[in-house]
Parts: sequence; structure tokens; C-alpha cells
Amino acid sequence: MADLARVTRWADALIRMHLDPAVWSFGFDNAKTRAGQCNYTSHRITVSRYLAARYDDDEIHQILLHEVAHALAGSGAGHGPRWVAIARDLGYEGKRLHEGDRADELAPWVGRCPAGHEFYRHRRPAARLSCSLCARGFSPAHLITWTRRDVTAARRSVRGAVRSAS
Repeated sequence: MADLARVTRWADALIRMHLDPAVWSFGFDNAKTRAGQCNYTSHRITVSRYLAARYDDDEIHQILLHEVAHALAGSGAGHGPRWVAIARDLGYEGKRLHEGDRADELAPWVGRCPAGHEFYRHRRPAARLSCSLCARGFSPAHLITWTRRDVTAARRSVRGAVRSAS
């Protein structure tokens, strides 16, 4: 589990080393399905406080390198060759997308198909969905039934215990 104050120090140091700290800043956000984000409009790099609380230091450092590479490559680069080259130069070793844990225990919507496969959503599903593990394409025989569960503030604070670091 990464210490959020230490993550802030690393992020600030990376911004000082590679970006203009008068322009770019760092903070934590409340994302539950993505680890980090580079916002080109606000010139802000963020990391999910919920996911940072469950990842180790090396994983968080890689997420920060990933997002700094986005800032350096520019908004049009996406995860293309320019971004890949910059990310590798920075020491990023990961893939295009982070494959770590998600905060599924914080998802208020839990879906289950007839075979018992579970799915999690942080927003109410707007359309009927079927299980992609049971059938290719939409299948009425494999419809997912959604149930809303209460996600208490106490449950959220277990993963985001250090809110004051943001």
C-alpha cells in the first residue's frame, strides 16, 4: 500500500524534472476504475486515491511515469509511437493500460448473469447487457440482472484513508 504523502512527493519531483511546475500540478481523484489521468486542459496529473491505497510503491511510480509521458507527448499522441518512445525514455515498463486491481467493492451496481458471473458498475447501466463470458454478442438468454447496493462512507474511507493528502 502506497503512502499518499510519499506519492505526492514523487509526483511533484517528476513534474519538476520533466514538466513546468508553474503550469503542471498533481493531485488525487476519486476514480475507481482507472489508476491515473493526465488532464491537458487543467494541466493536472491525478492518481486515484482508492487505487493508490492498494498498490505498492513500484506500481504507483509506474502510473506516475505513464501520466508524465502523456503530458510530454501531448494530447494528440494517445498511446501511439510518440507516447511509447517518451514513456520508455522515462523508464516506464508497463503496458498501454494499467491492469491492476479496481475498486469493485465500491461499485454501487452489481450485476449477475444466469451462470453466476459478476460485473460491477459505478453508474447505473443505461441499457440491457448480456454476459460477454457466456455468449459472443448480445444474448437475451444471458441477460445480466443488476442490483443496487449501499456503499457507505465508512467502506469508502477504508481504501481512501488519507483524504487530506489531496
